[in-house]
Order: sequence, then structure tokens, then C-alpha cells
Amino acid sequence: MYKVRTYNQISSKGLDRFNRENYEIASEFSEPDAFMLRSQKLHDEEVPSSVLAVARAGAGVNNIPVGEYTQKGIVVFNTPGANANAVKELIASALFMSSRDIFGGMNYVQGLTDIKDGAAMSKLLEKQKKQFAGCEVAGKTLGVVGLGAIGSMVANMALELGMRVVGFDSAISVDAAWRLSSNVEKMENLQSLLARADFITLHVPALDATRHLINDEALKCMKPSAILLNFAREEVVDATAVQRALEDGGLGKYVTDFPTPELLGRKDVLLMPHIGASTEEAEENCAIMAADQLMDYLENGNIRNSVNFPVTKMPRNGGYRITFCNENVPKVLGNVLSLLADRSINVIDMVNKSRDDIAYSIVDVASEPTEELLEEIRNVDGIVVVRAI
Repeated sequence: MYKVRTYNQISSKGLDRFNRENYEIASEFSEPDAFMLRSQKLHDEEVPSSVLAVARAGAGVNNIPVGEYTQKGIVVFNTPGANANAVKELIASALFMSSRDIFGGMNYVQGLTDIKDGAAMSKLLEKQKKQFAGCEVAGKTLGVVGLGAIGSMVANMALELGMRVVGFDSAISVDAAWRLSSNVEKMENLQSLLARADFITLHVPALDATRHLINDEALKCMKPSAILLNFAREEVVDATAVQRALEDGGLGKYVTDFPTPELLGRKDVLLMPHIGASTEEAEENCAIMAADQLMDYLENGNIRNSVNFPVTKMPRNGGYRITFCNENVPKVLGNVLSLLADRSINVIDMVNKSRDDIAYSIVDVASEPTEELLEEIRNVDGIVVVRAI
């Protein structure tokens, strides 16, 4: 029986994926096998030694101490793409709201509470509506920085809106490339994209390499009339630099899902309360994906959509399954295979993958591994975690 400790309000659609004959789900377990969460911050949480995996129902993992968990052999999963459509639709609204002063116009109308006559209101609005005029997005150029699950959907959507689309991604995946329309023009570098675009939308993760990707230098590359959209992560944009660019006339507007105090009250800034993935469908999709990935790892040792372990999959081909992770150094796999050979245990199938400083193996064997064998494997230099499934 596997025990999964939940944090936050996880969609019931996801929790229902767990077969209650094999899983116990609760918010309190002293020795859980796994965590499942949304935004709960785990940096100050003590992690029991029983924990094998953490599944985040969402894309970002800033709330999880990934490096610390990697050293403990804990696999951290996220759910890239599960909330992509929700974010894409919010980007569409951001494009329209920033190209035309829809928000200002609606606020203006709501302030006309002293007018009681409908005809008088209509006459006034006809006179004042010109102050809320804007432009159409059709025919304009959208620059998409980051062409992953969300970025590729946004790029394809913009083409359907009649926009020209240029994109930049220094490490685009094969899957993302297949999803992306051939009508998206690929740019060689970020600066070229920024110089071309009327609208720029960011879809990159928060990493050391992307922190303040949009800074004073990047902003100087943009058209003074350009509109910048950030629905990726707060850290990707230097908000102070954006404020300077707006005040100096170097940027047209800024639209973001990550408000900061210095940007409040500005008419050239549209702030949203971090609602990019706040739809019922997105929360359900994230929870379902997180649950499925967690079960596949606990029951089969397969890993997909992990932020710290390599993608590793192997179908069940009979026999008994051993999995282990280790420091990514020479001879560990060979030493484990030698232990199996010494016991005349035949290997039916196996896969070994590595990622940065960690390596992971799935080995199917013909004979049931004893606890004595597993303990010998644990004692191999470099081994972090061993499981018999």
C-alpha cells in the first residue's frame, strides 16, 4: 500500500486516479511514499526518509528544494503543458487588452453613476470613446520567447489571429518543434526578436540563466512602442528596469501576471493576480497528469516529466524489477551488474540514463531479489536509492 501525502486543494479528478486498493491519500502521514502538491512551499519542510517522489500539479517548481531532493534520490515531477491552454487564452486576452484600452473604457463607464438618463449616457460615450481607441493585433508582429508547451500554442494562436510571429528558443525540444507551425519565423538570437516585435511574450522557466532575461540592455533593443507580456515567471523580468523604460519612453506597455509594488497605479501597466492557470480545466489536467506520473513511478519505476531525473521508461517484460539511482560516476552500473552475475541472476532487460550529476537504472531480472541482495546494492559506492518493485 502506497501512501501519498497531499498539500493544498488537489482536484478530485486527479485524486480519483489513485486506486484505493493500492493507495492511501491524506494530508497527514508520518512516513509517506510521496508528496503531491500545488503551491505549498517545501523549502522549510522536513522530508521523511520514506519519500521517494514529489509530484507538483503545475509547471514551476520554485516551491520545491529540487537540489536537496536530488541528493536524497527523490524524483521531482511537474506537469508541463497541462495548463498550457489556460495560459494561452489569458495571453489572448492580454493582447487585446493591451492593444486597445478596454480596461480603461470599462472603468470609465462604471464611474458614470451620476448619469440616470440612458440617452445622455449614450451621447457622452459617443463623444468620449475616442480616448479608448487602439489598434488591431492582426498584421502586427508577435515575438515569442520560449517555444515549449505554452509558447508553441501561443505562437500558433497568434498566426490564427492574423499576426506575424517570430520565435526564439535556444533549446527547443523535438516535441515542441513538431507542434510549432512552419509559419513561425525562427530568430537566431533574443536581440533580433526584440527588435522585430510589436508584442513580446515570454514563456521560459525561472532559472539562473533566465533571471532578469529582460533587463535594461534587452529593453533598449525593443521598439519604443512595443508591448511586453510576462506570464512566465516574475524573476524573468527586471521590474525596476521595466519601470525605467516606461518612464523614459523606451517601452509602450507592460502586461504581467506577477504584480510588484513599484508598478501599481500606472496606466501603461496591466497587472493580473497570478491567474494564468486558474481555470477548473487546468487544475484538473495538472492533477491528473501529476497523479499518473506518480503512480507510474511508484508501481513501475518509470520517469517522465521530471525536473531532476532523466526520462527513463521500460515496459514490463516479465520477471522482477529493480530500480536504483546513483551519482553519475563510472563503474556503479558495472558493480551492480557484477553483484547480479555473482548470484547467477539473469538480466531480462534494462535501461540506464543520466542527467547532470544523477544516473538512474531500471533492471528486470529473472529471479526475485532478496533483501540481502538489495542491501549489497545499497552498499555499492555511489548508490543513493534502491527499490525492488
